[in-house]
Amino acid sequence: MHLFRYLQRLSGDPELAADAVQETFVRLAERPPEAGAMRAWLYRVGTNVVLDSGRTSRRRLRLLAGAPECATLADPPLSPEAALDREERRREVQAALAALSARDRTVLLMRAEGFAHREIAATIGVSTQSVGSIILRAMKKLAMTLGLEGHPEP
Repeated sequence: MHLFRYLQRLSGDPELAADAVQETFVRLAERPPEAGAMRAWLYRVGTNVVLDSGRTSRRRLRLLAGAPECATLADPPLSPEAALDREERRREVQAALAALSARDRTVLLMRAEGFAHREIAATIGVSTQSVGSIILRAMKKLAMTLGLEGHPEP
């Protein structure tokens, strides 16, 4: 479930995310990773499947624009104005994420999922020491795109 949620956020396409999860587990059955590296391996393979899918960002954005917003059943209903504001903000954030490079988007989404720097490093193929600065730069780019220049954490 976590892998699907991450891949759905990475791609913006639930169907692509489901396909990527399936492909990831096919690859797991064919070539399992070394012991102890399962989680990072699954996310790395899933990320690569999404990035290699060949789907254009235009199609992803079109699918996102038509998707209904998913709210939990426990949430009270929003006023029409609040719902409109929320949807507008969601689209702004999705567009800002889509404007980032695949690597920047990947590190921010993995960070939001609670991954350790070493797991992020293994997924994107960099040293653990460089992950912090990559995250900071990606957050600054995202903040600038969202008009939050004075706030590094959007």
